[in-house]
Amino acid sequence: MDVFSTKKRSQIMSRVSGKNTKPELTVRSLLHNLGYRFRLHRIDLPGKPDITLPKYKKVIFVHGCFWHGHKGCKRSKRPTTNEIFWNKKLDSNIKRDKRYSGELREIGWKMLIVWECETKNTEKLLHKLERFLNDAQKQKTRKS
Repeated sequence: MDVFSTKKRSQIMSRVSGKNTKPELTVRSLLHNLGYRFRLHRIDLPGKPDITLPKYKKVIFVHGCFWHGHKGCKRSKRPTTNEIFWNKKLDSNIKRDKRYSGELREIGWKMLIVWECETKNTEKLLHKLERFLNDAQKQKTRKS
């Protein structure tokens, strides 16, 4: 049983943002500081990636640990109330993420997932982004 009324719960959930979240802004800031230019939320790509680097054919998704089921993360613990609803909701998010990943791969895009908890350690995240993007620069150089 929910502690909030249906109306209040709806109001609370409507405030959950899908764009320009703090973790997403952190990743965008790091990319910008590295000198990369990017596009946001491209609707013509599967899953509307949070960050798209068209020059390198790479996309970055910034996933919330709870909403996307980050395995082994304390933030991804599922609620014990209304379990049927939450399991269905969160399992469908994970299934959809896998589908988008496959679709992006099929059309030649490389993908990186940055988890919300990873944005807390910016130095480690910076190295993860550099590894992902340096690979792209090496491939671009080989083709030239």
